Amino acid sequence: MPRPSPDDLSAARDRTIPDIIAPDLAVLFCGINPGLWSGALGQHFARPGNRFWPALHRSGFIPHQLAPDEQADLLSYGLGVTNLVPRTTARADELTREEMTTGAERLCLLAMEYAPAWVAVVGVTAYRIGFQRPHATVGQQAERIADARIWVLPNPSGLNARFQLDDLAAQFAALREEVER
Repeated sequence: MPRPSPDDLSAARDRTIPDIIAPDLAVLFCGINPGLWSGALGQHFARPGNRFWPALHRSGFIPHQLAPDEQADLLSYGLGVTNLVPRTTARADELTREEMTTGAERLCLLAMEYAPAWVAVVGVTAYRIGFQRPHATVGQQAERIADARIWVLPNPSGLNARFQLDDLAAQFAALREEVER
């Protein structure tokens, strides 16, 4: 995978990345927002050290680990990816509460239009803020988005030291097991 230059990263600020989405997915994964590395490459979860792709594979959702530039292959497994806030930033803490709640509304519209069975929000803090559920925890949520059930996963960023890759993969696997019921 190419390494973006500092100029590429700077130019990526406030870009958006197209959703990987189709009707009737098993799971629509929803990240917080793309980082500059992802924005520069136009690929979800593209920064080296992000553990989304390894966790997705280790959990059994996909038979081999995809690289970010293979993101379109997710659709063949009944999976998709979007973001709560579409614009790229250097850090998620650059996002406002208003952007997060607007993003939650956008996610609801996507769920109504595309009808995934599950929406998996990747980042409990983003879910708490966006959906105004301050006490939400990782795992299945009681509410739904349109007809989609909701699962909250830990943030796969390498900066999230609380969840190591094996722990993260176990959380993804718990979702996969529920999806397969």
